[in-house]
Amino acid sequence: MIFKRSERGTAPVEPVTLKILVAGGFGVGKTTLVGTVSEIKPLRTEETLSEAGRPVDDTNGVPGKHTTTVAMDFGRITLREDLVLYLFGTPGQDRFWFLWDELATGALGAVVLADTRRLEDCFAAVDYFERRSIPFVVGVNCFEGSTRYPSDAVRHALDLDENTPVVLCDAREKESVKEVLIDVVEHAMAVGAAAREPVAT
Repeated sequence: MIFKRSERGTAPVEPVTLKILVAGGFGVGKTTLVGTVSEIKPLRTEETLSEAGRPVDDTNGVPGKHTTTVAMDFGRITLREDLVLYLFGTPGQDRFWFLWDELATGALGAVVLADTRRLEDCFAAVDYFERRSIPFVVGVNCFEGSTRYPSDAVRHALDLDENTPVVLCDAREKESVKEVLIDVVEHAMAVGAAAREPVAT
């Protein structure tokens, strides 16, 4: 646990810690996103792509992809003195999805990272969080050379609820990623507050 002093002579502040998942398709930038904002050396479980995995690892659209996450990525970022996020990047391939349930336990919310050149690759992540009522934000990772679409066009293509935030981001830029994470926390808090409101009779 992290302890910090807010001002000289005041009692230590024990921050609230929140768990956020980072999900999406194979090669969409999840490992990059976690590594970009983590204030600690991120834990990575990457392995080199092999010939044995070629039939199941679809590298179409990601020709420079030579490694893959086989368990998770882990990082930490302090958004405020009293608020720390633990980030868990999920593996992107179908054969590792059995890990998702374990990683999702206790999560406040999630980022579904999307690439507009391969938008269908994030369908499974969107479906996963919708089915489990885990609040999520879609972060459109703006790769160089990819066409940029308005947020509403991405929302329509993914058939998202109108209240699900869709934001453009660059997984390589710390401030861009921080804004996405702030959006996740705010969205999850809003969803939680709405769920606690009494139902009118």
